[in-house]
Amino acid sequence: MKITVLFPTQTEASQFQRKDVTSVISGVGLTATAYASLKAIQERPDILILAGIAGVFPHSTFQINDVVLVQSEVEADLGFFTNDGFVHLAHLPIDMEFERRHLLTCTDLPTPAIFPLAKSVSVNAAMAPFIDSSAADLENMEGAAFFHVCQKEHQRFLEIRAISNQVNIENDQWDMQSSVQALTTGLHKLIDYLQQ
Repeated sequence: MKITVLFPTQTEASQFQRKDVTSVISGVGLTATAYASLKAIQERPDILILAGIAGVFPHSTFQINDVVLVQSEVEADLGFFTNDGFVHLAHLPIDMEFERRHLLTCTDLPTPAIFPLAKSVSVNAAMAPFIDSSAADLENMEGAAFFHVCQKEHQRFLEIRAISNQVNIENDQWDMQSSVQALTTGLHKLIDYLQQ
């Protein structure tokens, strides 16, 4: 099985070494991830995996260093500010014809689940106070672009995240080393499962 793993940063990839997998540093953010995802898809992997850290919202049941598979993504800061506040582009009553995409889901999740499943939002501005995070567990900066490109290209894909911090401006403490270790351990477990 040909597996390619995208890591947003070298830090997230730093503890992962595996000869039977192609690793790519995709870059941080939605734009860099869209480009790297498309380039990786051109190499025709059997499955493409996005692996990184994420922040957890205070209302979620997940904790720092938990490892999850992401079942859904929303490009949460795509929209307009109005007199009533921020409105997601998919929900904006605007007289234009365009693809109204909001919730993106992964249909390639393993059954039975080998990790807990999480709902995530992707943002260009981390900890943005105006987004609707009420239905989300996690925040990241790449997942929605990854989901969108993989879906459009009919590429089998998964996103795995280890939780590094709380999404809380007043408590900006990250457990980078432990979360990267948890990500690495979880990624090995996921790849071993996929290769069975």
